[in-house]
Amino acid sequence: MARKLTQREIRTLIIGAISVVAILAFTYGTKGFDHWQKIRASLKSARAKLEDVTIDQAKQAGLLSIVPVAELPKPEDQQKFLFRDKLYEQLKKAGIKTEPLTILPSRRKANIAYRVLLVKCKGKCKFEQLLDFLAVLNENPYLVGIEELRVQCDMKEPPDKRKEIEIDLTVSTFVSPPGNASQASSI
Repeated sequence: MARKLTQREIRTLIIGAISVVAILAFTYGTKGFDHWQKIRASLKSARAKLEDVTIDQAKQAGLLSIVPVAELPKPEDQQKFLFRDKLYEQLKKAGIKTEPLTILPSRRKANIAYRVLLVKCKGKCKFEQLLDFLAVLNENPYLVGIEELRVQCDMKEPPDKRKEIEIDLTVSTFVSPPGNASQASSI
């Protein structure tokens, strides 16, 4: 048979429970408080260091000059002309004589939201001109990558007279899917 607790026993149990909670809080709570204080102090010192940092304009301009420029993909009917014209301009600037650039049909790659458009070109140039072209090719804001590059030279000529090489180059760009034209321009 269960007996009822008296008012005095209830008060004793409540005071005991509060004491147990207070002991646990002081024993384990101070360790968490100390950790929190250390984190606040390190955050304060990090913020002070950040305020002391000065940005050198020359260094920042140098960093920005090596970062590649990229344009968001546009619909295929716009992107293919933008990419082809910029590529042709770069080829002409490097002095590479090419046949007309061929635009291959766009295709979808797995796990990519955009379609891939390929531009193929064939031409003749000196090896140095090809290297100059490849060095500045990343300045093309529409370029995604070089898909294929074949370099051939006439093996019948002696090595010292091999001046011109034939190149087959295929480069790629992204185009926005037909249904996402407005979404791509708003990104």
